[in-house]
Amino acid sequence: MGSALLASMCCFPSVLLVGLGLMTVSAGDALSNDLYFGPTRWFLYALSMVILGWGLYRHFQNQGICTLDQAKRQRKKVFNTVTLAAIVTFVIYFIWNYIILELAGIAVGLPWEESAFWR
Repeated sequence: MGSALLASMCCFPSVLLVGLGLMTVSAGDALSNDLYFGPTRWFLYALSMVILGWGLYRHFQNQGICTLDQAKRQRKKVFNTVTLAAIVTFVIYFIWNYIILELAGIAVGLPWEESAFWR
């Protein structure tokens, strides 16, 4: 879940700062555009995948799967766990970033309504 929330950090700061009144709407829109359309988004995606991979590595280590041979013997468990973690991470990211943050941004006055995914 942490990796899904980290991946959405390109939009969260502007929603939070505009919502708290610490930033104007136009500055918040510019900040989210710079973060979302710039290299920061890809850095956050990569860092999220690293965190997800590290969490899976630690999970399998705690389950006693420490070598590649052990992973090959339990490949169904490894594949199912990795697939489930990736799907859950994507679903949480999608709901948080494209529904909750989108609606919160529109509510605080950010001009995101015309580019919302449901339009």
